[in-house]
Amino acid sequence: MSRYRGARLRVTRRLGDLPGLTRKTAKRSYPPGQHGQARRKRSEYAIRLEEKQKLRFNYGISERQLVRYVKKARAQEGSTGTNLLKLLEGRLDNVCFRLGFGPTIPGARQLVNHGHVTVNGRVVDIPSYHCRPGDVVAIRERKQSKLLAETNLAFPGLANIPPHLEFEKAKLIGKVTGNCEREWVALEINELLVVEFYSRKV
Repeated sequence: MSRYRGARLRVTRRLGDLPGLTRKTAKRSYPPGQHGQARRKRSEYAIRLEEKQKLRFNYGISERQLVRYVKKARAQEGSTGTNLLKLLEGRLDNVCFRLGFGPTIPGARQLVNHGHVTVNGRVVDIPSYHCRPGDVVAIRERKQSKLLAETNLAFPGLANIPPHLEFEKAKLIGKVTGNCEREWVALEINELLVVEFYSRKV
């Protein structure tokens, strides 16, 4: 399965608040479907699967991409779960979202795909591009690009910019100064359960 293009509120009703996926809030608090209101005892597997799905839908990545990120996180020093979150937070589409260039991660991804974003002065249209400390992420010097970014900045998806990013709003330029700290990840998730989910699979 590639990128999810279905109903976003249906996903948030099942998994909880996903700030990267949508800004809308569902009117109904129970999960979707015929048996949404029924009380069900969730298995250990179901709990871990749910946490994994939160990551997938919030960051808009495929199962194959997530497996690749888990392998990369495992190869690095330190906690695999924290490394995984840092890798996902370092994606260009997510950095644009955290700077306010896009209202959601899918919105920021579209901005990147359409060539409105530059990294270190060069146009980069790959949303999965990994931003490293020192990288300068900016909106392209075009009227249409600036108008899109300014419109989105008027109503940002998240109120606060994390400390590992510096932002000059007047120039529409952001700079990555480090890796995202765990407490600044906007998604409520237990990343250890995600690592456990893949421990037998990867």
